[in-house]
Amino acid sequence: MSNVTLQHISKRFKDVVALDDVSFSIQSGEFFVLLGHTGAGKTTTLRIIAGLERQDAGDVLFDGENINILTPADRDVAFVFQQYSLYPGKSVYDNLAFPLRSPLRKLPKDEIDRRVRDAAEKLRITHLLDRKTAHLSGGEMQRVSIGRAIVREPRVFLMDEPLSNLDAKLREALRIEIQRLQKTQNSTTLFVTHDQIEALTMADKIGVLRKGKLVQIGTPHDIYDRPATTFVAQLVGIPRINLVGAVREDGSLFIKDSTIRLPIEPQAAIPPELLVGIRPEDVRPAPDGALRGEVALTEPLGVETVVHIRSGEQTFLSLVSGITDLKIGDAVMFDIVRERMHFFDPDGSRVPA
Repeated sequence: MSNVTLQHISKRFKDVVALDDVSFSIQSGEFFVLLGHTGAGKTTTLRIIAGLERQDAGDVLFDGENINILTPADRDVAFVFQQYSLYPGKSVYDNLAFPLRSPLRKLPKDEIDRRVRDAAEKLRITHLLDRKTAHLSGGEMQRVSIGRAIVREPRVFLMDEPLSNLDAKLREALRIEIQRLQKTQNSTTLFVTHDQIEALTMADKIGVLRKGKLVQIGTPHDIYDRPATTFVAQLVGIPRINLVGAVREDGSLFIKDSTIRLPIEPQAAIPPELLVGIRPEDVRPAPDGALRGEVALTEPLGVETVVHIRSGEQTFLSLVSGITDLKIGDAVMFDIVRERMHFFDPDGSRVPA
């Protein structure tokens, strides 16, 4: 497997800037996820790495070697698309074998058979090898699509939202399957998605794209617990982060439009006016809590309940375990875990705390 480096990649489609000076590296055997909204530049990044698009500026390197001039066939990458791109009239076996039967590969029949059956076993589709792909379910078709990439034994796997067309249960099952395969094969993988759950649960590293700019790279822990901007903070986390305006005065933090005043250590780095991010799990109802509010709404989710707590004109989301006895209109005491608050300047950039 190879490591992949993008150096100052830019790409424009007429008046639309798809990528703006994007640089990052994927280590050999790493599962790297590009996360962002539709139009952020995720698929364009994949296509440039694959050689299906030419960048306007910058370089793509595999193992330190510049591959800008190499054709897609010579780059030895496997691309798994959002659409399955299978031959409906062919069997699963023939679909898996198709990329190995290219005249450029010239693989012997027994080697093709070995690779096909090995991939089918890994993906648990051996029982489907004789079935026509037109008769498969969506989840089965995507497994075959992934299998077609696996049999090639490429330098790099590129996956373009391969789970987005599946229902929630199938997405979860196939997400686990892709993780298992990637770890057992130690494959270098770039996976793009708009789904924060896929990113946080699958990635070794996450790169967050926004309108063609890479705004943060880090582990899932970094992205969730140390978001570089308010955009990143709001992009990840269910329920969404509480993001409120605040004023620092005399060693206290006043949350605007609320009755909340929090003592904090005087820190010169924190500006007089700022934005404060508080994850819902860090808003904790407690009988002896220091803060007082009123329950505006409860959303029971089974193992958890989202409680909306109103203080003044502000409403805070709180995530509590199980089914709560709190009801709309109840007075509630609560605490905010101060050491886990996130501070941002008025422009949305993180302020070291």
